[in-house]
Formats: sequence, structure tokens, C-alpha cells
Amino acid sequence: MKKNNGILVLILTVVILGLLGYTSAVGFGETGTGAARNIKTGLDLSGGVSITYQTVETNPSSADMNDTVYKLQKRVEQYSTEAQVYQEGNNRINVEIPGVTDANAILEDLGKPGSLSFQDADGNVVLEGTDIANAEGVATQDQTTGNNKYVVTLTMTEEGKQKFADATEANLGKNIAIVYDGEIISNPTVNEKIAGGQAEISGMASIEEAQELASFIRIGSLSLELTELRSNVVAAQLGEEAISTSVKAGAIGLVIVILFMIFAYRVPGLVAAIALLIYTCLVLVTLNAFDITLTLPGIAGIILGIGMAVDANVIIYARIKEEILAGVTVRSAIKSGFKKAFSAIFDGNITTLIASFVLMWLGSGSVKGFAYTLAIGIVMSMFTALVVSRLILNALYAVGLRDEKYYGKAKERNTVNFLGKRRLFFILSLALIVLGPVVMLVQKSSGGQALNYSLEFMGGTATTVTFQEDMDIQEIDAKVMPVVEEVTGDANAQAQKVVGGNQVILKTTTLDLEKREALNEALISDFGVEEDTISSENISSTISSEMRRDAIVAVIVATICMLLYIWFRFQDIRFAGSAVLALVHDVLVVLTFYAIARVSVGNTFIACMLTIVGYSINATIVIFDRIRENLAGRKRTEGLDELVNRSITQTLTRSIYTSFTTLVMVAVLYILGVSSIREFALPLLVGIICGAYSSVCITGALWFVMKKKYDKMPVAAALPEGGSVSVEVSKEEKVAAKSAKNGEEVKKERNLSSQPRRKKKRR
Repeated sequence: MKKNNGILVLILTVVILGLLGYTSAVGFGETGTGAARNIKTGLDLSGGVSITYQTVETNPSSADMNDTVYKLQKRVEQYSTEAQVYQEGNNRINVEIPGVTDANAILEDLGKPGSLSFQDADGNVVLEGTDIANAEGVATQDQTTGNNKYVVTLTMTEEGKQKFADATEANLGKNIAIVYDGEIISNPTVNEKIAGGQAEISGMASIEEAQELASFIRIGSLSLELTELRSNVVAAQLGEEAISTSVKAGAIGLVIVILFMIFAYRVPGLVAAIALLIYTCLVLVTLNAFDITLTLPGIAGIILGIGMAVDANVIIYARIKEEILAGVTVRSAIKSGFKKAFSAIFDGNITTLIASFVLMWLGSGSVKGFAYTLAIGIVMSMFTALVVSRLILNALYAVGLRDEKYYGKAKERNTVNFLGKRRLFFILSLALIVLGPVVMLVQKSSGGQALNYSLEFMGGTATTVTFQEDMDIQEIDAKVMPVVEEVTGDANAQAQKVVGGNQVILKTTTLDLEKREALNEALISDFGVEEDTISSENISSTISSEMRRDAIVAVIVATICMLLYIWFRFQDIRFAGSAVLALVHDVLVVLTFYAIARVSVGNTFIACMLTIVGYSINATIVIFDRIRENLAGRKRTEGLDELVNRSITQTLTRSIYTSFTTLVMVAVLYILGVSSIREFALPLLVGIICGAYSSVCITGALWFVMKKKYDKMPVAAALPEGGSVSVEVSKEEKVAAKSAKNGEEVKKERNLSSQPRRKKKRR
């Protein structure tokens, strides 16, 4: 890069950073388009709409209730991935949708849940609403005219697929009416037999009309017919103080990380700081652009992502310092540093990105919301590290910062014998893993719960009370909640204020009759509440068994996909197997911490575990990438254990620095955050430490043990004393060695052919 181009790049960087910063902080126009304050936030941050439905059937079965709750959860995710649906009492269902304030608009758009059927011209029911898996109103292009047409796409269930095929075959050229609550809402004509389970209803005049019809079909496919009982606009569960302290924690953590990077890497560290600021702004703008709902754990996830985004820069800059140590020029070191770091960054991030896509596909609720945030963070991290950092660093070099003192030089390190202590590490890890089930069993046998399950997992009691005065959420937390926690013995009780009145919903663990009466008496005596304004109902968990099943299936499928990718990239199943075992190890150790520390297991539990999975696999890939690189240039006299120890030692700086920067972000969040944030941050701290430990002490050792046991190919190598040593050579190493040998032979032939021929002397 020429000097003038370098100056231009630096000027553009300043302009872009300023533009992104202004967009995130202020935005454009009267509404502040693009500003962080316009990001859609969850119930905990900004409140939303709460709707209570009641079944028409008096005593519905638990199976029908569970099915309806699950399907309704899928319906309301069109408004927000963080929407919650849970059962209240025997025949009621609560729907809480964050980020909206107009309950009537939601009810009108969602539609009145009623009976739905498809009937032929004679009035025979050929398809039930429960046979429809999904319906969407979309705009497509007419292939004949090129104009937009508005249609409703239908997806049948497995049972509905055959029913619909038979119905369309029997009614070719006739109408099949869609009947909702006794009224025909659409009467399309059958043009052909539809056997694939996918159908299209055309003829709508607008996209709004198509979406309205799709909404009726979706809501009518529920197992039970529902009627609206009440709807409220609820305030944020957490006050402005919670948001401000979290933002402050993020800012402090970011400053500490930036100062550390500059201290450790000098000019490249300054570049990393600029890249981090651009990364943060890009994430905020993207969340806004894609209308992703952000909850308080989501804020924690972004702050954690800032710490993890440092990782790619650390890998690159550590490589640059190594190249300078090897004696190459600064310019070559920069080029080589990015080139050699690419595979580790690419494989680590793509592996985690695969997991996030699987979670988007199979997950629901908070799992899907987490997956979106994770994917955005990964893409932005790769872009800022591989593109932005590279441009800025080359620009700084072009304008004159060329002395190696600006970039630093790696220190010679003695190889640490990590594998020599592998038995100790294995025993320690096994003890920590076994300790978890033991503690949970003891807790269970003593009459308690194996884990400290929160309302989201176990359900509880919702007590609705009308106070004499209008209190905001801070006052409720300060005055009311201590009384509630003391009477009920629930340290994780939640309060939800209804907007436009003095009504508050108190959610606690399930209360028996004695505790309900005690709570009522405390509310009456301490706050002057009238007894007839207090009502209570048992509520189900907001994380239903179906959602938990979806989360487990999603994680299993994601793990399998990660295993296959690592196997494909490294061409060795032992790399993939070791990575997955280390990942399982980290999750189980953190689960042990949850059991011992009795940290509340709720929505943040799933997000925490998924974060640890992403963090763990990324750290492991970096070490495996160095082992793969060193295998290609391995000397025949070097033992495999020496090679693994050398690889771990070479990446030790990266492991320490990345763990430190991530720990700083989470630790500041824990120190300054509110209680719900601390419940998320504390297990993460344990997970980060555990991930660093497993990547350095466990993964390389696991791979070594597997390779030594299943891939022994002894090759004798002469020693100075005349003895020999067994060196294990893998198939890929033999191919590499053969290629190198052929290359040497070709080189010798070229050297021989280049020598002038000597004429024979005549005698």
C-alpha cells in the first residue's frame, strides 16, 4: 500500500467510525433511525403486552393444553423471539409479547383463537385446523405478468398431507371453503391434486389481506378453542437503573480491554481498539436493522461478544510478533501473520456459526434469540478482524510506522510439559464432573430440588394485587419484594407492573394455602391492600417441556454438525472427537457449579450454557490448528508429545490474553450489574476459566491419547548415543514427507542438470 492510499484509508476509518458512532448514539431523523435506543427490547427492559386466554372447554386435557401452549408460542414468535407463553391455572394461557404497547392491535392481528376447518361444497369437513403446520402471507412475482401477487402458503402436518391430497383429488375444479368460527373466510378453487403437503392460496388484493388470512389459519389450528379473558400493557420488569449499570459496565470493561491491548501489542493493539469500537457499533446497528429483540441477558451476551471479538486480533498479532522474532521484516510479518492466523480464525468462527444456524433452525424462544445475537457477533467479529484490522494496520505501516519496536517481538519460551501432567488433569476433571450428579442426588434425597430451578423452569404462583398508590418498578423492588421474599422464602421472586393503574403481578415459586394466606396478610398489613383485590393462580413454566426438548435437540444436532465440520477440515476424527469431549466437559463442570452454588436455573441458564459451548469450541480450534500446522513441518526426531506440548506453549499467550479480556468484561458486569445479570455473569466466569483450562490442559492431551492408541506407526531415528526412538507418523504426515522427499529429489536433479558438462580428456 502506498503512503497516499494509507492516509486515505485512515481518513475513511475515522469518518466511518464517527458515522457509526453517531448512528448508534443519536440516529437520523425525528425518530432517531438506527439509534441503539430504538432496538426492540424484551419484557425485562421495556415491558410489553400481556394477554390471558381461557379455553372454551371447561376441563381440557393436559395434553391439549401443552399442545396449544407450544403452538401459540410458535405463533407469537412472529412478534418477538423472546415472547413467552405459559399456562395459568387449569384452563388459562398467558401470552407476553415484549416491545409492543397496543394490546388491541396485537389481538386484532393475532386473531381470535377459534375453530377452523376446510369443507367441501357439500359441507363435509375434509381437513381440520390442527392438520395445518403453518401458514404465511407473502408477496411473490407472477411469472406471466411480472407483477406482484399476494398469496398464502400452507404447510400441512404429516397427517394433514395425506388428507389434503385426497381432498384436492376428489374436488378438482371445485371449491374447498375455509371456515372459521362458522363463517367462510376464504373459498378457493382446487386447480390440481396437491400431494406434497405444500399449498398456495392466491387471489388476495394486498399483502395485508394475505397476512390476515394466514393469521386466521395459524390461530385456528390450535388444539383448543380460546377466548380472550383480559389484556394488559405491562411495564418493564427491571428499571432504568439496571440498563444504565449494564451499559456502564460494558463501557468500563471495553476501556480496560482497549488499554490492555495497546499495552500488550502497541500499534496493533491500537488497531484492535479501533476494530472493537467499529465491531460494537456494527452489532448495535445490525440488531436495529433486523429488528431483533434484546433482553438483559442479550446485553450481557453482546458485552461478552466484545471480549470474544478480541480473540481474532490476539491470534493475528501474536503471529506477527512470532514472525518478527523469526527475523523477517515488519512488512512480511504483517502479511504472514494474517495469512497464518486465517485458518484458526476461520475454522473457529465457522464452527460456532454452524451451531448458531442450527439453534436458529431448531430452537425456540430465548434459544432462537440467543442464536441470532451469536451469529451477528461472529460475522462482525470476522469482518472487523480480517478486513478492518488488516486495512488499518497496512495503512499505518504505509504512512511510516515501520520500525519493529512499534509491533513488538515474541519472547522465546521454554516448552511446558502439559502432557506430562495429563493424568492429574484427567483425574481433576473427572472428579469435578462426577461431583455434580452427587450433589444433585444429595439435594434431591434431602427433599429439595436437584438444581435451583426458577419460575421459568418449574412454574409457580402468580399473585395479582392492587396497591393503594402507584409505584414504579424501582419502588416495588425496594419496598414490596423484600416482604414477598421473606414471607414466601423465594429469593428469585419477580414483579410485573400493569401500566395505567396500581395493579402488580407477583410471581413466586408455587405457594401452598398457608403461604398464600401469609402473603395476603402481609400485603394487607404492610401496604393497606384490600383483601378482595388480591387473587392468585398457579402458573406453568414459561420454558415448556417442548421448548426444553427443542433446546436439547438443537444442541445435540449442533454438536454433531460441529464434529462433522472439524472432521472435514482437519481430516482426523480424533480432532473432532477431542473437541466435542472437551465441550461436554466444560458444560458438565459448569453444571456442577450450578448444583453447588445453587445459582438460579432459568432463561439465563440456557443462554449461559450455549455461550460456553461457543467459547469452548473456539478456544480448542486455535490449539488444534497449531498442532495441524506443526505436524506438517515435524522433524522425524521430535516425539508426538513434544510436538503437542510445543503447540500448546506457542498458543499459550493467546489462551491467557483472550481469557483475560473476556473475564474482564464479565467480571465488571458482575460487579456493577443487577441481581439477574449477576446470575448470568457468575456461571459465565466459571465457564470462561473452565474453557481456558480444558483447551490448554485437556484437549491436546485427549487428542494425543487417541492418536497414540489408535495410530501407532513406529519409525526408528538415530540418536547420538547410538540408540533409537519411536516416532509415530500419521498417514497425512507420510504423504507430506513423501511430497517433501520428491521435491528434494527434483531439486537435486535440477541442480545436477544445471552444472556444465565436462569434456573427457583424451590420452
